Amino acid sequence: MAVDRRQAFLLMAAVPGAALAASGTARDSTESEKVVGIGGLFFRANDPDAIARWYHDNLGIALIPTKHGMQPWRTEAGPTAFAPFPRTTKYFGSPTQMWMVNFRVRDLDKMAAQLRGKGIAVDIDPETYPNGRFAHLHDPDGNRIELWQPA
Repeated sequence: MAVDRRQAFLLMAAVPGAALAASGTARDSTESEKVVGIGGLFFRANDPDAIARWYHDNLGIALIPTKHGMQPWRTEAGPTAFAPFPRTTKYFGSPTQMWMVNFRVRDLDKMAAQLRGKGIAVDIDPETYPNGRFAHLHDPDGNRIELWQPA
């Protein structure tokens, strides 16, 4: 079932704690096993090292550890949308872009100002939705990124 972004986030907002439901609480022995979160986001890039540095320098995402003792990026607990879109969606930008990542942020205006200060174009959606505010930008490979400040 395809849903649009507003529907997906409204559904998540309507069920407080739903994203954390599989966080290790006592389970019935007949309950099916479930994934408990996203362990990674993998995508092709023209220059993987450069794009990794861009995400690190501009969005604060830690680089993949290259030796023992280095720590990977750790996300804060919160809702995560898993929402397939129709192949014909224009929401991701280019029709060849098969994915779009949405990052939660604490303060959308501060993040946008920080990115703009580095010369990165950020388009803040002027509408405030019941589930929060949104903005869009592109990484150096042209992949559309969505920022979300939950309500």
